[in-house]
Amino acid sequence: MKVQITHAAIYTPDLERLKDFYIKFFNAKSNEKYENSKGFSSYFLTFDSDVRLEIMSHTLLEVREVLEKVNGISHIAFSVGTKDDVIALTKRITDDGYTLYSPCRQTGDGYYESCISDPDGNRIEITE
Repeated sequence: MKVQITHAAIYTPDLERLKDFYIKFFNAKSNEKYENSKGFSSYFLTFDSDVRLEIMSHTLLEVREVLEKVNGISHIAFSVGTKDDVIALTKRITDDGYTLYSPCRQTGDGYYESCISDPDGNRIEITE
């Protein structure tokens, strides 16, 4: 049996804003928007490695504060190739006004990374 993660999914109160963020900074490609009669809508975003992220919204969505160190998914990590790429992308994103959670650094587990916020406050690690 070969097991692979096919995609992860994030709810958002603003589909277009989140889609545009991942297209602008992470070169995502988007499918056409899906909508149903029950108030649900979504996009699938595909990245260079064919990994996909589903971003979803709903008319009954309850927005909550994004917190660190609580149960559930902690972050999404994107590999961008080199330390210089980590530094450059981190600067582009933070220069655009997004929150820097942790600056570029070598971590104890061997990654060179930074951690930034997407438009909804979700933690995004940028690694080499």
